[in-house]
Formats: sequence, structure tokens, C-alpha cells
Amino acid sequence: MDSDSTAESAATKVRRSDLPFGSEFSPSQIELPLVLEFAQQHGGDWRAFEAAVKERYFSRNPTSDYNKGKLANNTKLGMIAYGLIDRDARLTELGQRLYEVRADTAKLHNELARQILLNLHGMTLVQCVQDIVAAGEEVDLIKLREWLEERGVHFPRGGKHPSMMRLWLEKAGVFTDRWHVDDARVKELTGAGSAEFDALGTLSREQRLFLKTLANMGAPGPHASNDVERLATATFGVKFNEKNLPKQVLYPLEVAGYVKLQRGTRELGRGAKPFLVSPTEKLVKDVIGPLLEQLEKQTESDLRTLLRQPLTEIRMELGVADKHKRGLALEALAFKLMRFLDMTYVATRLRGTATGGAEVDLIFESSRLVFSRWQVQCKNTASVALDDVAKEIGLTHMLKSNVIVVVGTGEIGPAARRYANKVMTDSNLCIVLLDGRDVTSIEKNPSAIVDVFNREAAHAMKLKALEL
Repeated sequence: MDSDSTAESAATKVRRSDLPFGSEFSPSQIELPLVLEFAQQHGGDWRAFEAAVKERYFSRNPTSDYNKGKLANNTKLGMIAYGLIDRDARLTELGQRLYEVRADTAKLHNELARQILLNLHGMTLVQCVQDIVAAGEEVDLIKLREWLEERGVHFPRGGKHPSMMRLWLEKAGVFTDRWHVDDARVKELTGAGSAEFDALGTLSREQRLFLKTLANMGAPGPHASNDVERLATATFGVKFNEKNLPKQVLYPLEVAGYVKLQRGTRELGRGAKPFLVSPTEKLVKDVIGPLLEQLEKQTESDLRTLLRQPLTEIRMELGVADKHKRGLALEALAFKLMRFLDMTYVATRLRGTATGGAEVDLIFESSRLVFSRWQVQCKNTASVALDDVAKEIGLTHMLKSNVIVVVGTGEIGPAARRYANKVMTDSNLCIVLLDGRDVTSIEKNPSAIVDVFNREAAHAMKLKALEL
């Protein structure tokens, strides 16, 4: 049995790590340009690749020849885990890009950091570190393992996976002074700050946020302009001049080529109907495309197609026989609903595939005005029970959540509602309960989510009324 087979056999006995294996693949042990050169030279012959690595980096180690070979094999496995080479040591598409810029150290490390942040749970690691620091606690591997597990990201006990990732991210300036995060570098590398859309920088704030809301709605439309306006106001707090909306927002966006307008018709005694607004190909390219790309880079490949589908098609997938497809559709439903509110995706705790497509749990965050963390549970069952709500409430202490959103494709059971009311009365938690009828109304008109959440907010406010 060769060393690869031995490693794979051992891996089957334990839960697979969500963070890349990095033993003997770190900037303190190898030179990235040189191992890329080895892969370019020996790609297709992994034994020759390992021999070159062994000779260059481990030949003088005070250990047996067998162990030196194991160390070289670990370097290869690390490069595979980071997506640079395949099993035969051939450069992947990413590896080829890195090879082409190997002479430019900054570009080389930036490209690898982008891969780590967007595709290897690096953003989750960064956010986790920031949360630990904000809590006034010291960052170490034990605490990281606990906090990452809460976000659904696993690495084995005793593993140094986060430390290896930190060393590579440090090369790109993401981490400074060990675990200190440079937010500006994170945004620069990932485009996470592109929500303001540099391509639209000449537009007014009202115009940009109207477009962003239209993009978040996802469906091709047309949408009533006052529905888009209402959702933008509720989501971003932007105030529009209703009488001058066409002149100040709609006409300039039409001239800029981002929307198509259809005039409403005048109804007897009710005045003119609002404009109907549809996104153009230019808006899809400049706004909707980048939005989806940012989201898709954080999600599993088999979910990405669904994220580009309208809510109506996603709901149809909830009824298919294939359990895997039902699970993905349920996850996509949660994404769609929270995108309407412009929430930032953080992690998936439980995918529907693990429960036959019956439920999925995700975490979203928002930093508008104040920071808030939202737990979202979607249930593709006839009824949401008390236990479903209780499970989410039990996790809020560990996840430090402010809001629980439970979305059911069926009904919300009366016991579940009573329990949610009791918890909201006695704590600072807010629990939002959406049933199948709510989802249907949002499917027909995305701005209906404003009415649903306003209803739930008013209910929570009534329960939490102070007696002064």
C-alpha cells in the first residue's frame, strides 16, 4: 500500500476536516514558487514530484528515509488540499495561475489568499477570530476548534490547520501580529466591500440602493417600482421622494441602461399606477452577477445553480422525490429570503441532505446600524413543532445570536408559537415565524417580506412592552 492509500485509509476512520490539511505545506517550511516549479516539471508523476520535494526540503532531516518520504508526501497532500495540484501532482487551473505569477511574490500570495478566503472557509476563520477577539478572549487552536464547530466548520483535535492557513494569509497581509485581522485587506482581496458597486459609483445613494434591492429580488420581473422602493427603504433605511421617484431615480437608471420601464395605466379614481421595472442585461452583468458570485464562492458547488433561479422554481424543487435536491432547494430558499433583506451569509450548520431534505440551518449577519446575528431554520414539513423552536433557542448562547428565523413550508404549530412567545417575553431574543402562506406571498411579491417581518416585529414589541 503506497503512502497516499495509507493516508486515505486513515482518513476514512475519522470525520473529514473542512479546513485544508497543511502539514509540511506552510511558508515556514517550503518555497511556494519552487514547489510549483516541481509540479510543472513532474506533473503526472507524483513519485518524481515527491522525490524532488524530499531532496530539496527534507533530505537533511535527522530521521529515517521512510519518514523523509512521508514528509514529502504531506507537502503534496497539503498542495492538493489547497487546490494547487491533483493526485498525480499536475497543476490545477488555480495552480497554473499561481505558477504564471510565481515571480511576483505579492501577486502570488494574494492569489492564494483569495483562494483560502473564498473557497476554503478562510472567511469563516477570519470572522471567527474577530468574534473571539471582540469577546475579549485569547485566540488559540482549542478555542478556534470550538468556535468553528459552532459555525459548522470542523478540523480534527490536535490539528494545526488554522495555523497553517494563518501563515499563508499573513503573507497577503490579512493577518498581522499573529491573529489581528486587517479588514481593509480582506475586502480588497475578496471584493466583500464591492456591495457599493464601484461600477455604479457615479449614481446617487438612492439610485444605487434601488438597484441593489432590485438585484436582491432576483426574479427578472417586472416589479412595481413602489414595491422595490418599499423593500429598499425597509432594508437600507433609505428615504425616497415618492412624487419625484421617476425623475430622481427611475429615469436616470433607465438612461444609464440598468433598468427597463413600462408605464402603468391610470385607473378610474385611483390615479396612475406605478412604473413596472425590469433589470437589463447591463444590470445583470454589473450588479446581479457580482452579487451572486460573492455568494456562490461561499457555498457548495451543487447549490450554485439554484441560487440563480427564481423563488417559484426553488419552491417547485421542494416537492421532488430526490432527497438531495429537496435539501438543496430548502437551503436555497433560506438564501433567497435573507438576500431580500441584504443579510450576509456566514455558515451552514445543517444541510437538508443530512435530514432527507426536511430541514436546513444557516447563519446570517448584518452590521447595519448595529451588529446582529441571525439563525435561520427552514423546515420542509407539514408543521413546525415546539422542539424545532426549542433547538434553535438552545443554540443561541453558543452562537451569540440575536434573532431566530424559523421558516416552514407548512404551518407553524400552536405549541411552537406559544413557546416562542414565552421565550420572547422573558428574554431579549426575537423569534420570527414564517409559515407556508407567508412564503407564498413573498414568492408572488418579494416586497411582502417587509409586511411579514413588520408583523413579527410588532408582535415581539407587544410581548416585550415595558411596564413603566
